Amino acid sequence: MRRRLAALAVISALGFGSSASAAPNDPVGDLITSVISGALPGTGVFNVKATLYHAGAKGVGVLDSLGCKVVPMRTLAVDKSIIPRRTVVFIKETVGLKMPDGQAHDGYWYASDIGGAIKGQRVDLYTGHNAASMKTMRQLNLSTLTAVKVGQFKGCPPN
Repeated sequence: MRRRLAALAVISALGFGSSASAAPNDPVGDLITSVISGALPGTGVFNVKATLYHAGAKGVGVLDSLGCKVVPMRTLAVDKSIIPRRTVVFIKETVGLKMPDGQAHDGYWYASDIGGAIKGQRVDLYTGHNAASMKTMRQLNLSTLTAVKVGQFKGCPPN
């Protein structure tokens, strides 16, 4: 079900879906917005630079900025002016990575944290409780990833 929702979000974000109340076409405005935000013009698709973090890192607690428990390989720290908190984000490069419970990651992350060093087109991916938790995701550290806004969540992110 989540993969279907992600596919629908990508299709509509790319402009293949129709809208009865479509805004007037402003290609110059879209281009300026995309340069500032890092988004592809007219979409909820962002190219973001990723870094990894874990609870053993200096200053990182067990709660996110919403007051919720951080969830390994689900909690995403963002610049809230680019990706609002409580946004469900699909990151295709994380699909298939091994989760702490041994299952394959489905690519869904929950923007529930922020950080002082996260400005603009950056995200921090929470890996777990110690440095060893970063092992399965090390190849993504400092990589540019594709983040697609696919929805919103209420309360705390699911565990």
